[in-house]
Amino acid sequence: MSVLVVGVSHRTAPVALLERVSVSGDALVKLLHDVQQDVRVAESMVVSTCNRVEVYAVVDRFHAAVNVISELLGVHSGVPLERLAGHLYVHYEDRAVEHLFSVGSGLDSMVLGEGQILGQVRAALKLAQERGTLGPVLNDLVQQALRVGKRSHTETGIDRAGASLVAVGLALAERTLGPIEGRRALVVGAGSMSALSATTLRRAGVTDITVVNRTHERAVRLAQAVGGRAAAFGELAGELARADLVVSCTGATDVVITAGMVSSAGETFLLDLALPHDVDPAVRRLPGVTLVDLESMQDGTADADTDDGGRAAAVASVREIVADEVAAYLSAERVARVTPTVVALRSKAADVVEAELGRLAARLPGLDGRVRDEVAQAVRRVVDKLLHEPTVRVKQLADSPAGDHYAEALRELFNLDPKVPDAVRRVESVDTETGKTSKKEVGR
Repeated sequence: MSVLVVGVSHRTAPVALLERVSVSGDALVKLLHDVQQDVRVAESMVVSTCNRVEVYAVVDRFHAAVNVISELLGVHSGVPLERLAGHLYVHYEDRAVEHLFSVGSGLDSMVLGEGQILGQVRAALKLAQERGTLGPVLNDLVQQALRVGKRSHTETGIDRAGASLVAVGLALAERTLGPIEGRRALVVGAGSMSALSATTLRRAGVTDITVVNRTHERAVRLAQAVGGRAAAFGELAGELARADLVVSCTGATDVVITAGMVSSAGETFLLDLALPHDVDPAVRRLPGVTLVDLESMQDGTADADTDDGGRAAAVASVREIVADEVAAYLSAERVARVTPTVVALRSKAADVVEAELGRLAARLPGLDGRVRDEVAQAVRRVVDKLLHEPTVRVKQLADSPAGDHYAEALRELFNLDPKVPDAVRRVESVDTETGKTSKKEVGR
């Protein structure tokens, strides 16, 4: 069984296509369920964000699994497979591990180094745990990816050098409006991205912040948290007219801000961080209005004329961390793969020893108990010493390019069935709510 990734992201597809492929809520659960139902899939997890949709699976057949997952992505998005296929990427085994570690570290994000992806991967892990689609292989891999991502942010300056989508958007706003300190800001939505936007605005010196949300109570809570005020959703058009800077990120499936709602405004900068779009693209044609959305950031505008701020060095450091962690993970995996063979060899040797000691006892029923025990210990010591070198060496050689062949040779020479018994592995599980860890033993 091997790890497979089939996905589409901002690197391979335009925003318009990503909007159609992106899934959340019940649709995300349904996609996860349908992937897991396929007989070729043993474990599965889906990471779905505004910038990517990726299916991670543990499979026994590569091509068949790629085909079925690709078809499911097409079915769930409503995008014909012949159109979607050209935007999909596939990673398998070692490359799948490297990809997930890079994603968790922010190296594959639209804005390099953004830290939100860690929370999104953690949410995908939690959903897979709750739906019972996660097993020991994916669980261990994702836990390692979260640890690598956290290490990358802790040990390097990637989170400072690579700004978040919000920070990049506000930097673009300052190019249009000048300093945003003292400007009037409107935040549309009250989710996690909207909360981040409001907090970032406050830290940038914006004190006049209004929050509008369909659920007014949530707007009130967010407004209170940043010292702003909440307005009713029905007052959105009026609030747009008085705002200099608008940040919109709702979970709506239709446009929230139309060109007609913005037409009476003066010089206004709108930052649309939603997927699908919150703001009608026709707004761009209005005089005095600037609209920046995810597509604008994707085409490189977000990084134009910005100071590197040490980002190149931070990215290089993170890539080095990822490379080291991938090597360590794969090394441990290769050793783990030969463990069942080693266990089977020692189990077979123990069975032979016990059988021969049984025959000895049958032939010499009057043998003194102390002598019988000494003979038994001597035989076991001889077998242990004979097996010690090959079992240690096969684990060492497992990390070499031909590592699997050494274990295979051992199985052939001693006629072993490594499936009996299975190797036992300790898997660490993290409670995504409390952050507490627990460990359990599972069959490999």
